Amino acid sequence: MSLVISNEILEKIEMSEGQLQIEIAVMLFQQERFTLAQAARFACLNQLAFQKLLANRQIPLHYGMEELMEDFYNLQ
Repeated sequence: MSLVISNEILEKIEMSEGQLQIEIAVMLFQQERFTLAQAARFACLNQLAFQKLLANRQIPLHYGMEELMEDFYNLQ
């Protein structure tokens, strides 16, 4: 699925496309709809950069078995 957000809307909310993508990733991570890895990928950041972003915003990590298995799979 593709979602097109006009430049007019981005200008109105004073965000770039990348900034909006990061905000969506953070929101979905907080709602536990994205794992850490999924949110980082969606935000086009590596996991460490995404974790630093969360830490700067004082957003706690939720890291369970699903995230562990995904990280293990990604390391192989």
